[in-house]
Amino acid sequence: MTWQLIKDAILGKEQDFTSLSLKTAIFVLAIPMILEMMMESAFAIVDIFFVAKLGEYAVATVGLTEAVIVFTYAIGFGISMAATALISRRFGEKEYDEAGTATFQLIVVGGIVSLFIGVGGWVFAADLLRLMGAEESVVVSGANYAKIVFAGNTAIMLLFLINGAFRGAGQAHLAMRSLWIANGLNIILDPILIFGIGSWDGYGLDGAAIATTFGRSMGVLYQVYHLMNGKHKLKVLRRNLHVKWETIRKIIDLSLGGMGQFLIDSVSWVALTRMNAEFGSAALAGYTIAFRVLIFTILPAWGLSGAAATLVGQNLGAGEVDRAEKAVWLTARYNVIFMASVTGIYLLFNQQLAGFFTEIPEVRDVAAQGLWVIVLGYVFFAIGMVLTQAFNGAGDTKTPAWINIGVLLCMEVPLAYFLAFPMGMEYLGIFIAIAFCHSFHALVSLYFFRKGKWKTMKV
Repeated sequence: MTWQLIKDAILGKEQDFTSLSLKTAIFVLAIPMILEMMMESAFAIVDIFFVAKLGEYAVATVGLTEAVIVFTYAIGFGISMAATALISRRFGEKEYDEAGTATFQLIVVGGIVSLFIGVGGWVFAADLLRLMGAEESVVVSGANYAKIVFAGNTAIMLLFLINGAFRGAGQAHLAMRSLWIANGLNIILDPILIFGIGSWDGYGLDGAAIATTFGRSMGVLYQVYHLMNGKHKLKVLRRNLHVKWETIRKIIDLSLGGMGQFLIDSVSWVALTRMNAEFGSAALAGYTIAFRVLIFTILPAWGLSGAAATLVGQNLGAGEVDRAEKAVWLTARYNVIFMASVTGIYLLFNQQLAGFFTEIPEVRDVAAQGLWVIVLGYVFFAIGMVLTQAFNGAGDTKTPAWINIGVLLCMEVPLAYFLAFPMGMEYLGIFIAIAFCHSFHALVSLYFFRKGKWKTMKV
């Protein structure tokens, strides 16, 4: 029975998640979502593994560029949250054609926004690196890398939002496959394009950006094919290819909350990265490596949490409010078990994990310290992830955004600054602020979830 469920989850047998057993529904949704996020995690690990061999300046460039391109992720995340909320609600109502039309509107909005970001990022790439506090040697060696990453942001945007639509439709297997294609190609191409092959020397750091952009573009092509081949309940056919301003306004409204969540989180991350830059390239490289390793478990946990968003949206659409709430608590329980189990690994093997990516003692020590400090809040992180996804799946994207403003912007950034500079704790103070504030964030989310406003949202 279990193997059959795993097979159905991976191969993509379509289910009615408004009537399927909750344990089975979470299992079937979570398996491809976790596998999807594991590939994203593997991509983050492999990418920094190869880039680290180019030296600390290259790692610092990647860290600073990501701290800026993360604003693209914020917009993509916001639109993907709108996608999940809209599509899951339409599927709960059995309005499949409306779901296809909404998906086309999502692609239009994401495509237009990404065009402006790409042009601006290409033109101002070097200035953005300087703004982030990069040393001039980092700017010189990393400007082209940043330009390529910005130019390829359309692929990032579409990959995000179409996968959000797939997850809302309960077609998590398609989201999984598109990301496996995107990141699988990147993993294969990374060492070839960075270091070359045979007598060809490769492109160095620029090769990492080219590999990422190409891989994600192929993932998007896979998504578009499955949207337009007419074989799935979620499909975009010729009759869906028209602009519907009412739906676009709804997408923008829902996206603003989702963008706000990720944007505030991103602003906080940018501020923390900028603070870390004050302690030199070695500290910044260690900080970047620590986060790449942490992502290896945060992203699968986020994938498991995604089951809550789909189940909440579809069950609210079907009028099954109590079932939607039960799905959230059950998903949270599973996520806590997972995050608790990996906490011990990081506490015991932080030095070994950090040493796998760098042989520079100073960089390794910073990364190891970041690992064991931040995971002290992992159990709370697990609950916060599920509750945030539940809000988003219900279409209540603004509540998590306000929580992020209060906790991550108004608390985390000042606390990190106070601990790092006046208290003289440097990067350790930043790590402590992250662990404490993200744990507190989960408690605040729990308070608002229990108030129940999310149950009354109209999408």
